[in-house]
Amino acid sequence: MVPRHHPIDVSLFSVFQNSAPIQKLLIIALAIACVTAVVLALTKISSSRRPKDGSAFLSGLRLGGPILGLLGACRAAYGISVGLAYSPGPITLQMLAPGFAEIVVLFGLGLMTGVVAVLANWAVEARVDRRAAV
Repeated sequence: MVPRHHPIDVSLFSVFQNSAPIQKLLIIALAIACVTAVVLALTKISSSRRPKDGSAFLSGLRLGGPILGLLGACRAAYGISVGLAYSPGPITLQMLAPGFAEIVVLFGLGLMTGVVAVLANWAVEARVDRRAAV
């Protein structure tokens, strides 16, 4: 008989809950940056005042978000590697799944933040260009 394994919880909440403090800080920072980019873009687009230029924050976040996500993913991968190096016995993929989930969450959140920043920056710049043409 094949022994039954208990499923490991790899939901977003459990990934966050089981992350190292630095990883938690990166996840929170990327999520806040993503929301801030949307709010900033909506504020600049809906403003009745004539926007003078785009936003340096949005411009910087286009590259900064993916880089932060990638750095966090690299740190999580490093943690997995150290854990594997000091493991006394065989390791299954089920044991590694939470670490892989953390890597995917950090990298995905970084990419999502970058994409949101690109779209928000594009929208703000389009509004600036339309106002300048008038």
